[in-house]
Amino acid sequence: MRARERGRTSGAARTGQDSSGLGVARAVAFVSPALLLIGLFLVFPALWTIYIGLTDYTLTGPSSVAPSFVGLTNFANALDDALFGNAVWLTLVFVIGSAVLGQNLLGFALAWVLRKARPWVRRTTEAFVLLAWILPSVVVAYLWTAVLDRDGGTLNTLLGNGSTAWLVEYPMASLIVFNTWRGTAFSMMLYSSALAAVPPSQLETARTVGASGWQTVRDVVLPHIRGHVLTNTLLISLWTANDFSPFLLTAGGPNHESETLPVFIYQQAIANGELGYSAAISFLLLIVNLVVALLYLLLLRRRA
Repeated sequence: MRARERGRTSGAARTGQDSSGLGVARAVAFVSPALLLIGLFLVFPALWTIYIGLTDYTLTGPSSVAPSFVGLTNFANALDDALFGNAVWLTLVFVIGSAVLGQNLLGFALAWVLRKARPWVRRTTEAFVLLAWILPSVVVAYLWTAVLDRDGGTLNTLLGNGSTAWLVEYPMASLIVFNTWRGTAFSMMLYSSALAAVPPSQLETARTVGASGWQTVRDVVLPHIRGHVLTNTLLISLWTANDFSPFLLTAGGPNHESETLPVFIYQQAIANGELGYSAAISFLLLIVNLVVALLYLLLLRRRA
């Protein structure tokens, strides 16, 4: 029997077929549409961005028609640009404050509290959290502008204070709260699914021995959902680092105090017309995203 199976396997290998019998030609035909879409919408734009980043391409003027090759000049200029360094720092603050800490902790807290809540309470809370996530960015930005406005804003009205311009005096803090409020839904849903896989017997044992809530989470829950925490942190960090929504609230101001990298790239490309320079910065952001993704895969492999 084993000899017969080995004979079939070797015969399939000789005829160019896989174990399912599709064959190389059919397998390539099945995956070619996906490969075409990936090449058209991912690979080609990335290669085009690299090319533009190596030129002095501008939005208007002679360089918009016949750009010159400048090599790594744009990349060197970016590393020497104080505004680029400021954008990198603000992006790091934005990601850590609103994604790594804000969305992670709030999403887990909601999932942990709602797991024992009454069905109607859980469904109502989840509906409101999801509503914040699925609303268009323009609508959400308008709502938060109305909340944080100095003259007649909801927050100032509740506080009895009509003189605080939150988006001007505390732009980054406002953006962190805004992004935490808006993006928590994904973390809540992922952690809700992860907590459902924790064995109830272990939770009951921890309760029986008198473990506190934090001790239960640390010693029982986290070992089971560590992979989910890693996946969630990676995804929300990448989404936040590439989020353009802050532009709708502060446009990078005042005085570049809330100018994250996506906003900085937009300002350089559209406001200043420096398409080559902005493309070089976009490529640097792409490299950072790839490094973070590779680090995640490395950590996931070590865990496995």
